[in-house]
Amino acid sequence: MSRFWSAVVHGLTPYVPGEQPKIDNLVKLNTNEHPYGPSPRALEAIRSATNDSLRLYPDPNADALKAALAQRHGVQPTQIFVGNGSDEVLAHAFMALLDHERPLWFPDITYSFYPVYCGLYGVAHKTIPLTEDYAIRADDYLPQGHDKAGAIIFPNPNAPTGCLLPLAEIERIVAGNPDAVVLVDEAYVDFGGESAIALVNQYPNLLVVHTFSKSRSLAGLRVGFAVGHPALIEGLERVKNSFNSYPLDRLALAGAVASVEDEDYFQDSCRKVIATREQLVADLATLGFEVLPSAANFIFTRHPQHDAATLAAALRQRAIIVRHFKLARIDQFLRITIGTDAQCAVLVAALKEILAA
Repeated sequence: MSRFWSAVVHGLTPYVPGEQPKIDNLVKLNTNEHPYGPSPRALEAIRSATNDSLRLYPDPNADALKAALAQRHGVQPTQIFVGNGSDEVLAHAFMALLDHERPLWFPDITYSFYPVYCGLYGVAHKTIPLTEDYAIRADDYLPQGHDKAGAIIFPNPNAPTGCLLPLAEIERIVAGNPDAVVLVDEAYVDFGGESAIALVNQYPNLLVVHTFSKSRSLAGLRVGFAVGHPALIEGLERVKNSFNSYPLDRLALAGAVASVEDEDYFQDSCRKVIATREQLVADLATLGFEVLPSAANFIFTRHPQHDAATLAAALRQRAIIVRHFKLARIDQFLRITIGTDAQCAVLVAALKEILAA
């Protein structure tokens, strides 16, 4: 019955999320979920909010969450926008801030939702190739004569590579494009990077987007936010209030506020993931794997003597799921989420068996 689809829908190539397989005793290392649970304070706040008040609409402005985030990041509540996960925040940004006469620039290897949103909203775009070592190069995002970006978006660390662009290089891009919005998608920055939120008061064209799904272990709650100049935030609010004026429910708001307030748990859980990542990188290196430098809760790796798709299939036979992208330049890489120490040990043992065979 696709004859009822609009022309836009006919032309879409939707985003494909990571697989959520139903396999017993699964070692699930394919969707970058946090291996440790949310803050106990967040869980208790959600339980406490599960009461008769659910018959009432939530706060459409999310004032308590904006206040908590503003205090933590040293900005004003008017510089905070919240939404259902960072994907919704990004979607609103594509419509409100990234659609201009000149094309939107982003890396050729990056978060695959970006071209999907370009198709959905009709945003012209230009892809900028990563370097040979899969890094974003700031010089490639500076205006070249008449070749200027309408807007710029990239993750930092980049996905799926995990490679980090230093804050000074981000500032070069932002300062070098004063007439274009630069959106830095920091879904993974808490695992080893320095946030560009530190620059938002200096640059009115900078928007930084975060999620609670990764470092705060709340992927099931769907909370994301953006930080930037109040004028950018107002643009996002105008789109949000023309689409869904109550994006975050009462349970999400309660859990998110409590998570932000539990700084010790947040820092400790991130440190655990970083330590496990460094051990996994070392273990894979002893098996002959090449691993790109990662500041995320995943690694991007390949083995020079073994096909990535074959390795992924062999791991799957052992109930270990990793992510393989059948895309140019990266089809020999595997993206592996950092799990618990025990999960990563199972992975390494399985790879030893596979390579020996």
